[in-house]
Amino acid sequence: MPIHKNCQGMRRRDCLSLGLGALLGGGLVPALKARAESGSEKRNTGCILIWLDGGPSHIEMFDPKPTAPAEIRGEYEPIATKVAGMHFSENMERLAAISDKFTILRSVCHNQNNHGAGNHYMMTGAPTRIPVSCGAFVSFHPSMGSVVSAERGAPHNLPPYFSLPSITRSGGPNFLGARHAPFVVSDDPNSKSFRVRDVTVPKGLDDGRIGNRRQVRDKLDQLARFQDRASGDPVLGADQNYQQAVSLMTSEVALRAFEIERETDAIRDAYGRNTLGQQALLARRLVEAGVPFVTINNGGWDHHSNIFPAFKGQGRNLEQVVATLIQDLDDRGLLDTTLVVVMGEFGRTPQISTLPGSTTPGRDHWSSAMSILVAGCGTPRGQVVGATDVRGYAAVEKIYGPENLVSSIYLKLGINPDKIVYNTSGRPAHLVSDPRPIAELMG
Repeated sequence: MPIHKNCQGMRRRDCLSLGLGALLGGGLVPALKARAESGSEKRNTGCILIWLDGGPSHIEMFDPKPTAPAEIRGEYEPIATKVAGMHFSENMERLAAISDKFTILRSVCHNQNNHGAGNHYMMTGAPTRIPVSCGAFVSFHPSMGSVVSAERGAPHNLPPYFSLPSITRSGGPNFLGARHAPFVVSDDPNSKSFRVRDVTVPKGLDDGRIGNRRQVRDKLDQLARFQDRASGDPVLGADQNYQQAVSLMTSEVALRAFEIERETDAIRDAYGRNTLGQQALLARRLVEAGVPFVTINNGGWDHHSNIFPAFKGQGRNLEQVVATLIQDLDDRGLLDTTLVVVMGEFGRTPQISTLPGSTTPGRDHWSSAMSILVAGCGTPRGQVVGATDVRGYAAVEKIYGPENLVSSIYLKLGINPDKIVYNTSGRPAHLVSDPRPIAELMG
C-alpha cells in the first residue's frame, strides 16, 4: 500500500475509503411529523457542540476492541457502564457511570481522510466540492451554527451562535453572510481576569457620548454602499459586527450570561478549574440565556504519536467535563431542551504505529469509523447505535453519514434539513445533502 505525508509532515499508511451504505432506518417525513406533533418547532432548544479537533480515537473512548490483537486494542481495558452490555475504554470512567443519559453512535463514517475535508463534512453535512489540503480552512457551505443563527436567531440581543475560544476550520457562514458568523469568545473563562472583549463599554464613554457616536455613524451609513452580494461588501460585514457589539453592550441578559463568577464554587469545581471545564460551564450559561448554538473548539486530538499518555490526561479531563455538563443540565431540567454533541472530524486507525521521527506510538486519520456522543433534546438514553467490526476498521451495522447526523441536529433544533437556501449567485442549495435523520436519535 502506498504511503504519503500527512498535514504535519508525518508519514502514514493510507486509510481505507469506504462508500456509505444506504442502511438508513428512518425517513425525513416521519421525523418532521413527529417534530410537529411534539411542538419542538416552538421549543426553546439549544445545542452545545464540543468539537474535538484533530479526530479522537474511537478505540480509546467508546469503542474498545478487547479481542483484537495488542497492536490494535492498545494499552487500555474495556470497562462496564451503567447500561448492561455497553462497554467503554477505561479512560471514560465518569461517562460510563452516567451512560444511561446519552447515546453513543459507532457507525457514522465518511471518505474524507484529511482534516480540512473531514471538518467541513461533519460541520456542514455537505462534502467538499473539490479536493482540499489537509490543513485547509474550508467554507463551501454554511456551518450548523450559522444555519441555526439564520433560522432561529436569539432573544435579548444575544448573538445566536458562539464559538469558544476560536472558530473551527469550517465553522463559518459562507453565503449566509457575516452576521451569521460566530461570536468568538477568545479569553479564558478560567482566568480571574476573564472578560468578553468588545462587549464592555470603555471607561469614559457615557450613554450620551455613545449616542452621539452612533448618530455620526448612522449619517455615514446613509452614503451609497456597494451591495453586490455575489462579490460581498466587507463594509456591510463590519456594520453587522458593529451592530452586534452595540446590542451586546446594552443587553443586561447577555452581560449576566458572561458573568461566570456568579456560579458557586461547587459548580465551578465540578466542571474543573481548567479552560475546557469553564468553557463548558460558560456554554451552559449561554444556552440557559437563550443562545441556540455554542461550539467549544477543543484542539489537540490528532494523536499520531503519544496517544496513550495523552488519554490519561487529556482524555480523562474531557470525560469529566462532558459528564459534569450532562449531569448539570439534567439536574437543572435543561437536558430535555439542550442537545450535547461530542465529536471530531474522524476516528483513528485501529493499527497502532510509530511514525518515522516519532519515539512513541499513535494512530493515524481514519474516517471509516468514529464514535460520537449525543445527549439531550429528546435523544433516547442509554443506547449504542451501530457497530464497527471486531478490529474497529469499519462501520458494519446501521451505517450513517455526516449528512444524517447534521439532519438530526437540525430537526432537534426545529429546522427542516430539506430546506432550500440560495447562495450569493442566487442558485438553490440544500441545507444538507441527505436530509434523512438518524432514526435512533429521534426517539
